[in-house]
Amino acid sequence: MSDERLVGIVLVSHSAEVAASVAALAKGLAGGGPAVPVAPAGGNEAGGLGTSAELIAAAAASVDRGAGVAVLTDLGSAVLTVKALLAEGDELPERTRLVDAPFVEGAVAAVVTAGTGADLAAVESAAAEAYTYRKV
Repeated sequence: MSDERLVGIVLVSHSAEVAASVAALAKGLAGGGPAVPVAPAGGNEAGGLGTSAELIAAAAASVDRGAGVAVLTDLGSAVLTVKALLAEGDELPERTRLVDAPFVEGAVAAVVTAGTGADLAAVESAAAEAYTYRKV
């Protein structure tokens, strides 16, 4: 299966390093399946901590294959930045969805599920379900 119709995943963190590391972890744990389009959008344009609407929009555009884009965030202002972009209506690809999920576990679930060819609703559901994962 090519990645042409897979849901894209954007990982928004206040840290470029955290976003890139979670993207690498999720892709690595997804195994040898199709290459799900995943893009980190971390930090601000100057390379410091923060969030950037421009970096988020560019990341979303880079993973858009027409099947939708799932955006996962780490903390409060990342959520607010994505919500503002969605409200503007023309900054993100059509069918971009902010997913309420834990950042690391949700990212892994989203990438694994997207790799099966699942649609955006299924990817969102799998990521959100990660809230129920028990560790002890």
